[in-house]
Amino acid sequence: MTGSQDRPAARTGAQVLVDALLLNDTTEAFAVPGESYLSVLDALYDCQDRLRLVTCRHEAGAANMAEAYGKMTGKPGICFVTRGPGASHASIGVHTARQDSTPMILFIGQVARDMREREAFQEIDYRQMFGSVAKWVTEIDDAERLPEMLARAFQTAISGRPGPVVVSLPEDMLDETVTIGDAAPASRIPIAAHPSSLEQLSESLNQSRRPILIVGGGGWTSQTGEDVRQFAETHHVPILASFRCQDFVDNDSTAYVGRLGLGASAQANELVKQADLIIALGARLGEATTQGYTLLAPPCPQQRLVHVHADSKELGRVYQGQLINATSPEFAEVLKTLSPTGDDERRDYMEAAREDHVTFTQAGTSNGPLDLQTIVATIGETLPRDTIYSNGAGNYTLWLQRYLGFHTFRSQLAPTSGAMGYGFPAAIGAKVALPERTVVAFGGDGCALMSIQELATAHMLGLKMLFVVVNNGSYGTIRMHQERRFPGRVSGTDLDNPDFVALAKGFGLHAEAIDHNDQLPEALARYQDHDGASLLEIRMPADSACSTPPKR
Repeated sequence: MTGSQDRPAARTGAQVLVDALLLNDTTEAFAVPGESYLSVLDALYDCQDRLRLVTCRHEAGAANMAEAYGKMTGKPGICFVTRGPGASHASIGVHTARQDSTPMILFIGQVARDMREREAFQEIDYRQMFGSVAKWVTEIDDAERLPEMLARAFQTAISGRPGPVVVSLPEDMLDETVTIGDAAPASRIPIAAHPSSLEQLSESLNQSRRPILIVGGGGWTSQTGEDVRQFAETHHVPILASFRCQDFVDNDSTAYVGRLGLGASAQANELVKQADLIIALGARLGEATTQGYTLLAPPCPQQRLVHVHADSKELGRVYQGQLINATSPEFAEVLKTLSPTGDDERRDYMEAAREDHVTFTQAGTSNGPLDLQTIVATIGETLPRDTIYSNGAGNYTLWLQRYLGFHTFRSQLAPTSGAMGYGFPAAIGAKVALPERTVVAFGGDGCALMSIQELATAHMLGLKMLFVVVNNGSYGTIRMHQERRFPGRVSGTDLDNPDFVALAKGFGLHAEAIDHNDQLPEALARYQDHDGASLLEIRMPADSACSTPPKR
């Protein structure tokens, strides 16, 4: 019989929840406070030295910070929001986490249990709302089940294909007092490939003259990238990054030959078309990566395909081929041990692809007094090699993807969902996760104004980081498509912007405007000397509204 001294202490549901966060190594959480989870805020008060609560200015910002934190650490990014409007605002971060395979848990305060299904104040059924986006959605009705359900939430977020979990918390449940122990912390479950799959892959490699390796997906690590680099260089297999996964392998590797997705080089796309063997490691091979499913024709591409993914539900979903259910770190570790394949012909093939990539990413002569090619190249050359760069969506991102080199996992924070407003809050989440790293956030004028209020969060936290606004007075990407389909009929894409420098100073940041390429080096020096957040407004000419990098 268990003695009374071994019985768990009585705790509120909110205290059980916070203890579960601590047991799962949660050291930061992002939130916009709400009355529906006041008990959780109170429970967090007693552990401020172990779990920092980052108070944000908008729930979309909080969710994006949590998503970026999950990317940077591999741990579930934790976000708290209130019911109804708070949950609705946070949904964009959940969608991004799903498409980017990022571990994340969104906790939502919910109406009291005796109010449900009456359309009470701000009531929403979150199982219906998030059911097609999150990996798992639940509402915890009984405080006694909190340890069980929270353990499942953490385990679900990090297992297989990582992703977001949504947990609804009725406010009266959080106030219940229970006497219950804690569950064990969640742990990652590795999935190894069957030996016969590796034998089949080795045979395919031996027969291949034009292989390529496409990397991407969730659950990656820096060691995974190093293992893949060793394999590719030894076997003379060119590496292509799937859309916005350029930091998975050091871009200085002789095997790294570029990226796929929006703005990819014609040479990179041609490598896929002409390949006789494609190894897709972790990548889902989605619409952007495959140029609208044209580089590989579903369901049976003409290229021999080996698709390795941690989620068996993704295998065969679009493409058939040799399907291998394995987590990327475990598969990459074995991949580098395969007996060397390839010959001089394969070496020449890889070297030619590498040369094309180097040519494509070299910044050319400045085109006018102010151009993004020079701006982006100068920032990349000035700041440390492991600088973390974030961005949202827009034509400006194509310049970043082309002229920035990525050498450290993780150093690229860019939503594969194409979500505007992501870059600024994501950068804050990254800086909170890794304060020793240099962090730069990019946003177009339209993109930046969707999350500009989070500059207040950066200032409040005392973060030393750089925000860059590329201002061309337009929703440039939509304007570009508009001009192509309906020439001369501009509708709804012109913007009347504030003075971003004055706005940033109002938030307490150091801020400057850049009207000429020559101003940038000294402006970067002043940012580096400033002990806090800074903003640079790149004032692009009006005729650059539709500009994209030149095609080569």
